[in-house]
Amino acid sequence: MTDPISDFLTRVRNASRAVRDECVSPYSKMKHAIASILKDEGFIRDISEGTDARGHKTLIVTLKYVDGMAAINEINRVSKPGRRLYTKATEIPRVLNGLGVNILSTPKGLMIGSKARKNKLGGEILCNVW
Repeated sequence: MTDPISDFLTRVRNASRAVRDECVSPYSKMKHAIASILKDEGFIRDISEGTDARGHKTLIVTLKYVDGMAAINEINRVSKPGRRLYTKATEIPRVLNGLGVNILSTPKGLMIGSKARKNKLGGEILCNVW
């Protein structure tokens, strides 16, 4: 697999559009960090770990719905393996004029754009969520 983060985001997007309760993905620390940020921002309900039939570790994301509508309207990968996108702290873009969030990979770990802007940290823009 060329881009496991993009695969994870696609699984979450497809599960929310299909009104599924859960989404299962192969486990990695990066995916778990992205999911925990989504949970902190209120886009998903819960995160847990499990194992599949072959004994491999999995990440189980419980999706959140409000009045029958998914909390995640859109989730897009910004920086891709073919074109990495880095930004300075002063140039971090706002998503939907502050209604959405972008997740950045900074030297101090993964964080949302507003927190990175406040801490004056730039980095790689992984995805936008609204």
